[in-house]
Amino acid sequence: MISASTVKELRDKTGAGMADCKRALEESNGDMQTAIEWLRKRGAASMAKRADRQANEGIVLARTSADGKTAAIVEVNCETDFVARNEEFVAFANAIADAVLNNAVATEEDVWNLSANGKKLTEYRDEILAKFSEKIELRRFERITTNGHITDYTHAGSRLGVLVEFDGTEPSTDAKPLTRDIAMQIAAMQPSFVDRSQVDQSTLAKELEIYRQQAIEEGKKEDIAERIAQGRLGKFYEEQVLIEQTFVKDPSRKVSDVITEISSKSGADVKVVSFRRYNLGESV
Repeated sequence: MISASTVKELRDKTGAGMADCKRALEESNGDMQTAIEWLRKRGAASMAKRADRQANEGIVLARTSADGKTAAIVEVNCETDFVARNEEFVAFANAIADAVLNNAVATEEDVWNLSANGKKLTEYRDEILAKFSEKIELRRFERITTNGHITDYTHAGSRLGVLVEFDGTEPSTDAKPLTRDIAMQIAAMQPSFVDRSQVDQSTLAKELEIYRQQAIEEGKKEDIAERIAQGRLGKFYEEQVLIEQTFVKDPSRKVSDVITEISSKSGADVKVVSFRRYNLGESV
């Protein structure tokens, strides 16, 4: 007979439900360690059963190393906001982010083979799956390194994260708040490109065709429609190109003006090379 106190002890150790803990102990003839392993295996086995379920909640985390040369951004998903806010799920997501930051990884399998808190992330994942009857997955991750400097920003609620890679001299201490402002700009305004050189010709052709057709439908002749399309392309750049966007914190300035200020404060040229922006649940 498995006592209620033993069931409670297993629950305290694993966080699994009372019914699952009782069954684990019954299957393990009351042996605590074997019961913990049973729960872990049950978590791994249940992954296949949950595979077709939607996991659109979760957490996004972005972070950099102390020297600003390495950064990681991850999205870990679950099914409900209740689990997303659970401290154990949050700790699990943070363990993944730390592991990605501190290790050169290329594939998801590489990530799961890393260790955190004295155990492989695969084991940690199985324990989390055993605690929550939800689909839980590492949806995407990136690790970047630079000779310049990387700034991270995670929006309140951890549903949106940004990494910004700067080239050139390292921003000075009084310029670093401005690099964070750039990260917040990307979070708020969702640019697609750093500068015009990154805009591919197929994107430009598609935009021009849309603007041209809009003008024709407004009754404009083709030659006029062409000029209108070229004019509207300027608006596209202002919205989609980071350095041409209006600066959210001061609409009298462009983002390019802020980057110039960062360079001035730092005593040498600084420029944005790339950025990553993860918004929870967005299509990839």
